[in-house]
Amino acid sequence: MQISELSDRSGLTVQTIKFYIRQGLLPAGSAVSATRSEYGPAHLERLRLISALREVGDLPVAAIREIVAAVDGGSGPHDLVGAAQRALGPDAAAPADPDWRAARRDVDALVRELGWRAAADAPARDLLAAAFVSLRRLGFPVTLAELRPYVRAAADVAEHEIARVDGAAPRTATVQSLVATVVYEQVLTALHRLAQEDAAARRFAP
Repeated sequence: MQISELSDRSGLTVQTIKFYIRQGLLPAGSAVSATRSEYGPAHLERLRLISALREVGDLPVAAIREIVAAVDGGSGPHDLVGAAQRALGPDAAAPADPDWRAARRDVDALVRELGWRAAADAPARDLLAAAFVSLRRLGFPVTLAELRPYVRAAADVAEHEIARVDGAAPRTATVQSLVATVVYEQVLTALHRLAQEDAAARRFAP
């Protein structure tokens, strides 16, 4: 198909498609003349993947480039999950804050206690440490008993998501399943907020 048809089928403008090609997110088409290239189903699949990450996952181009590089590099499902996690961040340097460093040690201890196999440099450890600092400064205790409902919910969601990934399926299907977990993170956040509003209404509303 020509780029105009690719634009129609993907719902993206020709300018956007050319931008993704320049950014290395989308392979160039096969040149059939000096001014015309042809695109195939793989280009359309890649554009749908990029659109999901950009529009729903709200990832910047640099983060999407990391995921695309892992996809194109032939990474297995476990490595793709790691690539997605690192793309999601946070990727800022750890703050020079003794409270944060203490919280980071607590996060590492929690992960060990739970027996979770998560990389020592997983960005989510830093994200959780920052949350621990904020909770403590608000006067809320951070204990395993207090965290247990969140731990159970997170573990259940993660098991459900990874169970959908068929490592023996064609690579495209595997990648789509793993990338969908980025989008479902937004679903989880939205459902959590709706559930909070409902619980508050049932508990406090007249």
